[in-house]
Amino acid sequence: MSYLAILKVSNSKLKQSGPSVKFKNKRKWRIIRDYGIGWTLSFVFLSIVRGVGTTENGSLQFGFWSSIFISFSLGPILGAISGYAEILMEERFYKRISILKFLTIRFGYSLLFVVVLTLIAYGVYQLYFGTEIGLIDFAFDKGSGAIYFYVLCVDAVMSSLSQINLMLGENNLLKLLMGEFYTPREEERIFMFLDLRSSTQLAEQLGHIRYSQLIQDCFNDLGVVVENEAEIYQYVGDEVILTWKTKDGLRNDNCLNAYFNFMGQLNRRANYYKNRYNCTPFFKAGINAGLVTVTEVGRYKKEIAYHGDPINTAARIQSKCNEFKRGLLISENLKALLDTPDFTFEKLGAIPLRGKSHEVGIFAVEVR
Repeated sequence: MSYLAILKVSNSKLKQSGPSVKFKNKRKWRIIRDYGIGWTLSFVFLSIVRGVGTTENGSLQFGFWSSIFISFSLGPILGAISGYAEILMEERFYKRISILKFLTIRFGYSLLFVVVLTLIAYGVYQLYFGTEIGLIDFAFDKGSGAIYFYVLCVDAVMSSLSQINLMLGENNLLKLLMGEFYTPREEERIFMFLDLRSSTQLAEQLGHIRYSQLIQDCFNDLGVVVENEAEIYQYVGDEVILTWKTKDGLRNDNCLNAYFNFMGQLNRRANYYKNRYNCTPFFKAGINAGLVTVTEVGRYKKEIAYHGDPINTAARIQSKCNEFKRGLLISENLKALLDTPDFTFEKLGAIPLRGKSHEVGIFAVEVR
């Protein structure tokens, strides 16, 4: 299949499947859940600090258990608001504005969040306990400033943890804190190597600044693969490595759909790339599956690293795309794991790969 044909077929894959949409929604609910838990625990912590062995100075007197009760009422509500706001920030702002502008927007949101918190807290307190104090007096009650400062700090910490989690990979932060990667352990995984075609020519044509902007735009568009449960393992120049646990990559053909989903996204934005960079970016890919080790590496810069022959083989397979004029090649052992009516597979034979002592079977993949 020619590169142009792959782009056309990819466009037909733009229609999102049910499982992809479900996973995207599942991820959003997971973010909202995590924020709900985080805010509930933060309010419980505040209740313990302020309620055990201390006396309230303000006109509102909270008993310890009353404060705990309010914490479990406020936490999920504010967590849902904060989590949804984080989703909107992630989808609409992160890739489109500078860090300074983003921080300004984030600070404005934090102030608005404090206002919303005050309104909800006043409503909850009135509902459960009743009070003759007005909203303004409630908002500026003695000691409220310390609570607002605490809320702003918690919001900043949770937002920072969210960004660290994005940098490490989805759900890897908790695993790193729990020490799961300290000792190397084995995992069955699928790896995809994606590489920009004609990158040297494009770099010479655009210059290094505009070329970097092109890569930045492409990798922002690569975000669509989260719908296929892909983890972005590494960015290396104009190349990116995706990975899945084997069961996740095979489910709903995620490891194959991710490629065509990405190519479809680039095709959908073809006019943008043509007008700004005078090119239509095309990525070639090689995929392999197998047993690898995963561990934490680095002393002054921590990173979660995978080691093993399946990774090297995936890279070698991707290097054969130009030779066979194909966009997507997979290994024979991955083909044996797939059972799908949505794709056709053409065996290109067993070929030698640089650095390997034996030949590896390779298949070209096309959308049926």
